[in-house]
Amino acid sequence: MRTTFRPLLAALAVTPLLAGCFATGEGGSSQEASAGRLRVALAIPPAQALSPYSNDATVLSKLSVAEGLTALGEDGAAAPALASSWIKKDATTWVFELRKATFQDGTEFTAESVVNALDHATAAKTKPRVLSDVTLTARADDADTVTISTKNPDPVLPLRLASPALAILSAKAYAADGTVSPVGTGTGPFRITKLTGKTEVTLDRFDGYWGDRAKAAGIDVTWIADGTARANALRSGEVDIAEWIPTAQAKLLDPATRHEVPSVRTDSLILNTRGGVFADPSLRGAARQAVNGSALVDSVFGGYADPAQGLFGPAVAWAADKRVEVTGRAQAASPAQVRSKTKGRTVRLATYTNRAELPEAASVLQQQLEKAGFTVRQDVREYSQMEADLLAGRYDALVFSRVTLLDTGDAVAYLASDFASTGVYNIAGLKDAKVDQAIATAAKEADSAKRQQDIMRAEAEILRTGAVVPLVHEKVVQGVSPNVEGVLLDPRERSLIDVDTHLK
Repeated sequence: MRTTFRPLLAALAVTPLLAGCFATGEGGSSQEASAGRLRVALAIPPAQALSPYSNDATVLSKLSVAEGLTALGEDGAAAPALASSWIKKDATTWVFELRKATFQDGTEFTAESVVNALDHATAAKTKPRVLSDVTLTARADDADTVTISTKNPDPVLPLRLASPALAILSAKAYAADGTVSPVGTGTGPFRITKLTGKTEVTLDRFDGYWGDRAKAAGIDVTWIADGTARANALRSGEVDIAEWIPTAQAKLLDPATRHEVPSVRTDSLILNTRGGVFADPSLRGAARQAVNGSALVDSVFGGYADPAQGLFGPAVAWAADKRVEVTGRAQAASPAQVRSKTKGRTVRLATYTNRAELPEAASVLQQQLEKAGFTVRQDVREYSQMEADLLAGRYDALVFSRVTLLDTGDAVAYLASDFASTGVYNIAGLKDAKVDQAIATAAKEADSAKRQQDIMRAEAEILRTGAVVPLVHEKVVQGVSPNVEGVLLDPRERSLIDVDTHLK
């Protein structure tokens, strides 16, 4: 099982960009590293100072700052990272052999480091989404061996440990007040040297990295929430890489800089079931009937999307053949009933500006909902300004873009965090016994084909509740200067820059 770490990449490889991007290993690189620094524009400013326990965790993986015991392999399976190999002793016990590595603060990576990091993640006040459906404990057997046990069988534990939220940081990263700082505490090929609020972060090459030496001297990141501004920064040469180019801007870019990536991202209308207008299942049904995501494909997304078939789109190749018919939905209220039931109440429809298409989509959905009898008011802000309110249930509805396989590469973790009664990212506030049981059944299944079928049964149960209305499956456009080689075009949006990414 001792194989080279390979990040998950699209098979649609753009040759000049992806040449050699899997070539990482334990020895030094045979090529001299470029002296150039990469300039990058990211979309969503950090909500919690790049804490791995928040949505910021993906930044740590995109920029190759921190690593977990495992990584997502090219085929979507678990691949070695800080663990060089592992074995399954029984249904609830796994043993991981660790590689020799050094933290960016100069301390040694050991089995105790793993125990410390996983203990903090498990005890976090806001538990990482990836731990929504599992309870684990870690024990150091010796300096290079860790045993991880789970309360219940977890067939995908090695895949779960690849989550950016479970990155292993040095002891100094974990403060007594529960905050976690990745600044200079990771093990990756790039080390954060300066974080300036929610605007900029500076990274330098970490020459003590256990793998190949990075070809770029460092990375200078600017967060630019406005999509048009990101595209303009790429066009003007102010940045070398700009993520999430708005579809309205994509066709204005030089074709050499525009790269379309099939994505596991689904945009949906999330309805708050815990209170307010959409606590009523018949009103959720009315909203579902009123909303037409197909109308967004060309008008809002310029063709860079597919009409939603469910929670999982074309980039999840197995989903279509295993999809289960949705039955048992509540009868939808008529427009007259909607007006009667909601008299004097306004639907608070939220979305965020970091993805340029979402506010426009919200305007279209507002018109559709108003035609069905609802009174709607929009609230549009940056995501980092509204996450706490979303999780607290202070909105009635949210136009939301979600990478469904982000947390583990396994769909069960997404379903558990977003829709289970105990889910830590359950914006809909859904509490449904049949949904919980369906998710739990999928979580126990070790056979991959049967697990996929159970996932689709859980999808049908979730859609039955009306808590989520899938709209479109996005195609992501990434902007990359022709002067850059080795950018990672990742359908799961976890990877962007690694040791082979550099200026020509």
